[in-house]
Amino acid sequence: MKNLVMNPYLPLDEHIPDGEPHVFQNRLYLFGSHDRENGKEFCELDYVTWSAPADDLSDWRYEGVIYRKDQDPYNLDKLPMYAPDVVQGRDGRYYLYYCIKFQDSIHAAVSDKPQGPYRFYGQVHYKDGRVMSENQPYDPSVICTEEGNFLYFGFAPCMINIPRYKSQDLKGGSVVRLADDMLTVLEGPEVVLPSEKYAAGTSFEADPYFEGPSIRKIHGMYYLVYSSVHTHRLCYATSSRPMSGFQYRGCIISNTDVGYRGRREEDQLNSGGNNHGGLVEVDGQWYIFYHRHTSLTQYNRQACAERISIKEDGSIPQVCVTTSGLNEKRLPGVGTYPAVYCCNLTNGHMGALNSLGRSNKEADFPYLTRDEDGRYVSNISSGTIVGYKYFDLGETHQIRIRFRGTGGNHADGVIRIFTEIDAPDTACRGEIRVKTEAADRTVPEGTFMKAEGGVQFRDNDQELYLRYAGSGAIDLMDMELME
Repeated sequence: MKNLVMNPYLPLDEHIPDGEPHVFQNRLYLFGSHDRENGKEFCELDYVTWSAPADDLSDWRYEGVIYRKDQDPYNLDKLPMYAPDVVQGRDGRYYLYYCIKFQDSIHAAVSDKPQGPYRFYGQVHYKDGRVMSENQPYDPSVICTEEGNFLYFGFAPCMINIPRYKSQDLKGGSVVRLADDMLTVLEGPEVVLPSEKYAAGTSFEADPYFEGPSIRKIHGMYYLVYSSVHTHRLCYATSSRPMSGFQYRGCIISNTDVGYRGRREEDQLNSGGNNHGGLVEVDGQWYIFYHRHTSLTQYNRQACAERISIKEDGSIPQVCVTTSGLNEKRLPGVGTYPAVYCCNLTNGHMGALNSLGRSNKEADFPYLTRDEDGRYVSNISSGTIVGYKYFDLGETHQIRIRFRGTGGNHADGVIRIFTEIDAPDTACRGEIRVKTEAADRTVPEGTFMKAEGGVQFRDNDQELYLRYAGSGAIDLMDMELME
């Protein structure tokens, strides 16, 4: 890396979930859905892409709009387009596959360049011209190998109350084999990842299929990443064959850190939401791309990535979410960091965020937000933990923060600093006193104020957790790590 890059690795005003990373022509391209910041539903915007040179994943470049909703002749109402994928066909052209909200079909666009622009190409169909509409054809993922062209898809919201799907037989993640025209179905569909309804007695029983398949071929094996019914988990299955034989292997990442080092669902370290992403190898290093949630709904998602390892037996150990993300090294222990780069944010009882088919009366969460004053972490009440990793904290001796009272209300307390998420108070490494009402009352209400305190870290400390204790709640704008 030539520069620092953090999670999320794109500009903070960009919201690209469902990220599919692919290396074409020595550049890493990110294809995904496109949320509107502070939007009111999933995927409100047209498709765009970003890319970075394979030798510098800190140098992301905006490639512009690659495909618009109004380019699809079947999308007359300009409905949201979901979870795309791109593959290079045998003819050298690039094919973008996508689906449209509540249309049971998969569509394709084509371009001569990976960065587009793309033009409408057609709908996936059978030899007789019928549109392929079985097994809830959403979230396409495509691969071209020596064995053929394979399209994976499926939506099985068994655990979510969406009336449209209540009476349907939700079978799970499926695959078809396509002709070289990249539209005609030659074989299938075959269910390869069972839904909750069909998972009993299989290797998928603990993590049945929900949505978001992403296919790769690695060392002769097909790796199929997917979102399980625990929607924050990206799990994976492997098979030596593209259309059968997939066996569950484990979870690669949860955007709530559930499962990492045994963490339980009730102790999730971020508010719950969906997750979708894929694997990519760049310059000999493997990564998992995924997304995180901002605001208090599931409709504001940002692209993140973590370094992973693939063991000799083909397994992928679960990794945690981090601030440092794509970086090869820890982040410097001296510098100013926006608070919204936190990788953990919990008040001890985080739950699922609101979205279509899912409601949650408990909305008193800490969360990431933006308004005219900037981007910050909001509603940090007593007991809330804001976490960051990984940093070189051996050089950090002082921390200064900018904060204010949430919603203009006053707060009075202390931020205690720890290097372990579950550390007892006795393990505190330093404190910052926070009081939002100035003694002389000269600070205008709603102004971000500064406070600082000394810290004592060891040379090998790399995780940083700020735990608030006191009255009221605060917003946190940034933190400055100082020598």
